[in-house]
Amino acid sequence: MKHLVIVESPTKARTISKFLSRDYKVESSFGHICDLPASKLGVDVDNNFEPTYVVPVKAKKQVTKLKELAAKADEIILATDQDREGEAIAWHLKNILKPKKYTRIAFHEITKKAIDEALSKPHDLDLNVVDAQQARRVLDRLVGYQLSPFLWKKVARGLSAGRVQSVAVRLVVEKERERDAFKQDEYWTIEAIFSKDETNKFPGKLFSISGKSLGKLGLKTNDQTDEILKELADKNYYIANIELKTSKKTPPVPFTTSTLQQAANNQLNFSAKQTMMIAQTLYEGVKLGTEGQGLITYMRTDSLNLSDSYLNPAREYIQQQFGAEYLPKAAVKYHTKSKGAQEAHEAIRPTDVLKTPESVQQHLDANQYKLYKLIWERTLATQMTAAVIDATALDINDETDKYTFRATGQTVKFPGFLKVYPTGTKEITLPTLEVKDKVKAEEMKSEQHFTQPPARYTEASLVKVLEEYGIGRPSTYAPTIATIQERGYVEKEAKALKPTEIGCLVNDILVEHFKDIVDYEFTADMEKQFDEIEAGKKEWQPVIAKFYGPFKKNLDEKTAELTKKGLTEEKTDEICDKCGSPMVIKVSRHGKFLACSKYPECKNTKSIDDNGKIEAKEPEKLLDEKCPDCGSPLTEKHGRFGPFIGCSNYPKCKYIQKKDYGTGVHCPQCETGEIVSKRTRGGKIFFACNKYPDCKFALWSKPTGEKCPTCLSLMVYAADNKTVCSSKDCPTNK
Repeated sequence: MKHLVIVESPTKARTISKFLSRDYKVESSFGHICDLPASKLGVDVDNNFEPTYVVPVKAKKQVTKLKELAAKADEIILATDQDREGEAIAWHLKNILKPKKYTRIAFHEITKKAIDEALSKPHDLDLNVVDAQQARRVLDRLVGYQLSPFLWKKVARGLSAGRVQSVAVRLVVEKERERDAFKQDEYWTIEAIFSKDETNKFPGKLFSISGKSLGKLGLKTNDQTDEILKELADKNYYIANIELKTSKKTPPVPFTTSTLQQAANNQLNFSAKQTMMIAQTLYEGVKLGTEGQGLITYMRTDSLNLSDSYLNPAREYIQQQFGAEYLPKAAVKYHTKSKGAQEAHEAIRPTDVLKTPESVQQHLDANQYKLYKLIWERTLATQMTAAVIDATALDINDETDKYTFRATGQTVKFPGFLKVYPTGTKEITLPTLEVKDKVKAEEMKSEQHFTQPPARYTEASLVKVLEEYGIGRPSTYAPTIATIQERGYVEKEAKALKPTEIGCLVNDILVEHFKDIVDYEFTADMEKQFDEIEAGKKEWQPVIAKFYGPFKKNLDEKTAELTKKGLTEEKTDEICDKCGSPMVIKVSRHGKFLACSKYPECKNTKSIDDNGKIEAKEPEKLLDEKCPDCGSPLTEKHGRFGPFIGCSNYPKCKYIQKKDYGTGVHCPQCETGEIVSKRTRGGKIFFACNKYPDCKFALWSKPTGEKCPTCLSLMVYAADNKTVCSSKDCPTNK
């Protein structure tokens, strides 16, 4: 074997291998082969923030394989993605495999032509890009690893904070509070249906009274509208003015990561994470009959550039399919105005304009087809002529000229790019009329309205505002939005993002105690500094040092204050029915609950609803089955770990029926089984994989379904509704 080519994913490896001769062996790294350790900080804050990299357990087998292949190869070709993460993976591969000879290649699409061109232009690793990735990774580790324990002490275990994620939560929380503070106003409108004759009817809305425009909010009260309707009854109407305007609607710009996620969310109802997963499959390669290739260019980019390799055939296609009137005189070039650095050099586009959505549909699943169609149509539309829209405004006056109604319409005079990429331009046709023509009011009615609060963010609008603030980069939007939902800080209500109670609480704590972490300008400035590191203008360690000094000083001070004040809790009038002490409202990652103030001496807790009312416990249900130990009826009970069947004669008889109850949590060891509750011979509850004896994974505590933000082990329920990491080696348990 002469050349070992290493990429990130097996799909990408399979696609590329078909373009190369037998002299090349293409293998996958399966993503990152090195990372900071899960069980400790992994950053030496006293030694210039030197990171300690380890090979994760899941990567060890593949690393061993790559080492064996590397030993037999004359040359290693590092062909990972050309962005910060890809450059870091290539750097780690070089350091671990220690090749006799290596080169670095990069490409923005997976086609034979692109691979051949990349092989002809090898280059060295860009260590500035690697340093930018290291800076981001180290900073995120310092914030997440050291700030999360503060939240555990302040609120509840299992909570976590992230540098960019916390800012995203703040945006959602502040939007919700804008909505809460919003004061609704009532207003009324008067609408009429006019007609020129029996077949030509059109709507109009009362626009002005005595020449004064009513504005957006129209009339204030129902009494006003009733008075006007009485005055307008049996009046005659005529066309007082006709205004005709012709305007051009310009084509959209090519897709970047941000705008693709927004369009896919708005038009296809895809989440940002879903969009990126589907785009990844289209980029890495799809089997088209006997051949395979990537259908789109790299999907993490903020560039608007389109290469000549796309523009020239696209212009030929437009000429042939639609005609010269749809083709601009020259190819349309777009210029990026992004605040941040470009992580790739082209917009997201099809690799081949001749591979139309219809021609490849049979090789794609439904979602792949929808996304590819969106990208193909949008990109082609960018190279077409503008649409020409005729707009008409009719003013209809009553015979006294006191009241003016307005009717508007629009028609597409020339479709231009709308022929390929319709963007919601709705045609409203009005009848042909002349000034002074008489019209009849067929119907007239008033309608009540209320002003609406600011809309909640959708995933599309949150991506847009993150980009506008300069927070995050193309590779971070989707994981950021997915993470804040997975952590339970934000939830979806239809398509809208709504903060949870725990999300609001965590946000308020961070805003109060760690202002910089959730400050929009501060977070955007950190992104700019990463860009300067990538450009070779700054060293990464001083950037981290400048941040870490004030951060750690503040953290130590706040932690010391917290030791004196204790957990976040609210007093109540409730009295503990077990010991007579006052009960307080505490907060866990799953929301509020009532607990005895004498904890840990008294561990009494009660569930409460959204209004703070105690939720009644479900009554036990007697079964027809008898207890095998004492003969009493068995009953369905509800315990801390869910439902179980036990003896109704408890506590005199402590019989519990051995039955496995599912938790809905996948086994982290075999990844196919489910964690279920079991009992030892002595009756003690434990939790284990239902694939036993093939898989022997087990826990003594019930898993929550979440993973520890520090070491990625399963989180489990502990006493008092708290959650802890299941790993004894995790530093959070020390």
